[in-house]
Amino acid sequence: MEVAAPLLCLVAAVLVWGVLWVWGSWERVTRPEQAGLPGGGSRTLLVTAHPDDEAMFFAPTILGLARLRHQVFLLCFSAGNYYNQGEIRKKELLQSCDVLGIPPSNVMIIENRDFPDDPDMHWDPQQVAGVLLQHVEANSINLVVTFDEGGVSGHSNHMALNAAVRTLHTEGKLPKGCSVLTLQSVNLLRKYLCLLDLPCSLLLARDALFVLTQQEAAQAQRAMSCHRSQLLWFRRLYVLFSRYMRINSLNFL
Repeated sequence: MEVAAPLLCLVAAVLVWGVLWVWGSWERVTRPEQAGLPGGGSRTLLVTAHPDDEAMFFAPTILGLARLRHQVFLLCFSAGNYYNQGEIRKKELLQSCDVLGIPPSNVMIIENRDFPDDPDMHWDPQQVAGVLLQHVEANSINLVVTFDEGGVSGHSNHMALNAAVRTLHTEGKLPKGCSVLTLQSVNLLRKYLCLLDLPCSLLLARDALFVLTQQEAAQAQRAMSCHRSQLLWFRRLYVLFSRYMRINSLNFL
């Protein structure tokens, strides 16, 4: 008993420290002035390749930015017509965005033969950059969010978006004060750990971190359920187990 009491005190102290550390980390990543994010009222453009990207990969970011009172716009570079379901998928995208709090007037879908929904087709980053810049300027955007160089899933269309944004950033073509955040790709194990990945996400380097509450996670799942044409069995498993349905780690360019 004499040994057990100090041990229990030590365990309790470690648990308290852990809770305080996690809470402190949460406070740091949700305060825009500390996370380096633009403040409330900012205009953020989420750039995706296909309908369902916004729910499958970026729901924590969209809902996290809503907490920070950002006005979120979505620029989707294809209608997702790989299986000739483009018209259906456009409607599903608008429904998903409605669940996530993005009004139809803030959703822009590009239908251009130069940007087909096809993992075997490589989009020209310069062409993508030109279209993207037009939308950034037209909507007075001060934060652009898109995929990192890994594209989360390795999809060539995702990676083309990163290449385009990186080109604009490197060449100094983005408007003054416009920042770029990219969504971290993680390895396959971490990708399917769901909330169990949170310790890694907190410990590893990142510039911004968004973690959904239970209520927000249910909202993200409702958004994904709008994409009925895409809900094959493996995507249903994805919704249950993917960290991207709960956690987004992002870095500034």
